[in-house]
Amino acid sequence: MNPVEQARQHAFQETLMSARRTMMLSEIVKLAVDSFRASKLRFALTALGMVIGTASVILVVTIGLTGKRFILDEIQKIGTNMVEVEYSGGGATGAENVLYNDYLTREDESAVVNQVPSVLHSSPMLEMHDRISFGGGVVKDTLVLGVTPEYKDVRNLIVISGRFFDDEDEGEHIKCAVVTEPFAREMFGSSDEAIGRTFSISRIPFTIIGTFKESVDTFGQSEISNQTILVPYSVARYFTGTDTVKQIFFSIRNMDQVPDASKEIQRIIASRHKRNSVYTVFNMTELLTTAESISNILTAVLVMVAAVTLAVGGVGIMNIMLANVRSRIREIGIRKALGATYREIKLQFLAEAVIISLAGGLIGILVGLAVPLSIRFFTDYPLPISPWSVVIALTAATLVGVLFGTVPATRAAQLDPVESLKYE
Repeated sequence: MNPVEQARQHAFQETLMSARRTMMLSEIVKLAVDSFRASKLRFALTALGMVIGTASVILVVTIGLTGKRFILDEIQKIGTNMVEVEYSGGGATGAENVLYNDYLTREDESAVVNQVPSVLHSSPMLEMHDRISFGGGVVKDTLVLGVTPEYKDVRNLIVISGRFFDDEDEGEHIKCAVVTEPFAREMFGSSDEAIGRTFSISRIPFTIIGTFKESVDTFGQSEISNQTILVPYSVARYFTGTDTVKQIFFSIRNMDQVPDASKEIQRIIASRHKRNSVYTVFNMTELLTTAESISNILTAVLVMVAAVTLAVGGVGIMNIMLANVRSRIREIGIRKALGATYREIKLQFLAEAVIISLAGGLIGILVGLAVPLSIRFFTDYPLPISPWSVVIALTAATLVGVLFGTVPATRAAQLDPVESLKYE
């Protein structure tokens, strides 16, 4: 036989084998469908475990993503673009090595603004702990912060009533103030009632022009507490008698620029002070990254818990398929007597297990997607839906069918045809 004829014969054999495999697979699927039609209730109850499992995976991922979005949104409201600089200590003068306070200044703020293009807003902060006098002889120990008008934008403050002081108030040294909403309620009954009221700091009267709150309640963990009053920096500095400031706040144009901007800000400020002075630069990027990692871990844990449901569904499939094999022993013997191979018998029962698992998985995916899609359609809250959750659920359903269907399929394929034909 010449090489050309050998090649033709080989191609013909390959075509026959391919056609045989196609016919065998189509026959196996047909036999599986006929088996399901004969036992619809058993098929439905077996697939129910997979429906619950795959729906759980999708819903758990949706819940995890929703929680993650909520947490990150709350952190971003505090100010993920914000960079805060504070003097932490140190500073020495020459050979005497005498330590002194090397506080921040407005010149440091100006230097950073001029040299770091990514800085959008900035504001210094002064702390005043003077006793505040209200009408009727009421005296309170209240924290007063001296800030510039840009502080509102840097800290994402929300004005409840009235207004925040502006550049004109700052430039003309207007003795005005804005107070927190809890402080206004406690002292005057409501936010609106506080507008226009006066109080005194060292016998100098200030007029309340607005009330405010933080975008997210930090529960007193920031520089703002429930009893905080904000006044223009240009006025506050006369009470302290110094040009130094406690902290400087910067707002960066883009969150992606925050890490580099933080390093540059620290470098510029350190270069303007004594070499032993220490300045702490803090931003929310690290906290945001940590919160995102924690959310991802929690979501992964919840998905693993949901996977247990899939495993339970797989055990149900294996039990039903083992019972199915026992009830069809005579059928298996007849098929083997007619020439069915070990591989064909095994594939037949394995295909039945995979089809049950996939059918339950597809229905479970539809159920799992129906809940968040319904919420998105009937409400204004856009629940996040991950395409990966669908892929994971479908892949898991397939693997469960293969893994838990292998034992029954192998047992069916290993049955002796003679003994099977005798089985009643």
